[in-house]
Parts: sequence; C-alpha cells; structure tokens
Amino acid sequence: MEEQEKKGFVVRDRRKIVLDEVEGRGNVEAAAAAERQEPKEPTGEPSVQEKAKADADQAARKARSGATYPQVTFSTFVFSLSSSALVHLGEVPDPSTQKVEKDLPLAKQIIDTLAMLQEKTKGNLDKDEEQLLQTVLYDLRLRFVKQSHS
Repeated sequence: MEEQEKKGFVVRDRRKIVLDEVEGRGNVEAAAAAERQEPKEPTGEPSVQEKAKADADQAARKARSGATYPQVTFSTFVFSLSSSALVHLGEVPDPSTQKVEKDLPLAKQIIDTLAMLQEKTKGNLDKDEEQLLQTVLYDLRLRFVKQSHS
C-alpha cells in the first residue's frame, strides 16, 4: 500500500493534436507526438495532423521572427471585412490558397454587414472613420454590381 502512495498517478494525453485557442497557435510538441504514434496514410493530400503541424510551425516562425499584427481599430476592422469581400468577389486571390474564386452571396453578406455597421455606428464615428466606411461601401457595391452582371 505504501508503495502505491509514493507512485501517485500517471496522466496520458491521447488526443492527436492540442490547439491553444487563446493564442491561435498549435502545440508543436503534441502534433509531433501524434505523428510518431500514428502511421502515415499513403494519400495524395496532407493529413489533418500534417496541416495542423504546418500551421503550428508557421505560427511558431512568426512568433520567433517577432512578427506583429496591426492594432485592432475600427479602420483595420473595416479593411479586414473589405478585404474578405474582395476575395469573395474574385477581385484578389484567397490568401490561404492563392486561387481566385467567386462567391457572390458571401460577398453580398459582407457588404450587408458593413452597411449594418454603418447604420448602427451612425453618430458615433469620427469624420475619417465615417468617410472610410462610406468609401469602402461605395466601392464594394460598385464591384458587386459589375460582378453580378458579368
């Protein structure tokens, strides 16, 4: 009995990959351990583990290189949404796949979201923020109409 009390207990994490959702980075050690435990499947596409490990490696490289993200402001939020709309309008390639693809219903949803944001923030934005939102909406609506009729 005394010997069992000294040993305590052992916890084994049997999950394949552990993701740190707060920082958006994967746990590289857990991904590597999962790869050692799982035999590779001979498919033409990378496995979920390989994709997660690649994402984790990329996040780790960015962290080591001191890459910083822009401060979140109203303007950066509007630019982020407008960039997504441009991707879905087929105006710019998708950053993750480098392919140009159109998804007009999704582009319309983002444009409608920006319009709702404009309505809900009326009277609460400074002059530059109002002008930015108005200009971005005008440009995206114009592009949407052109894409819809082509």
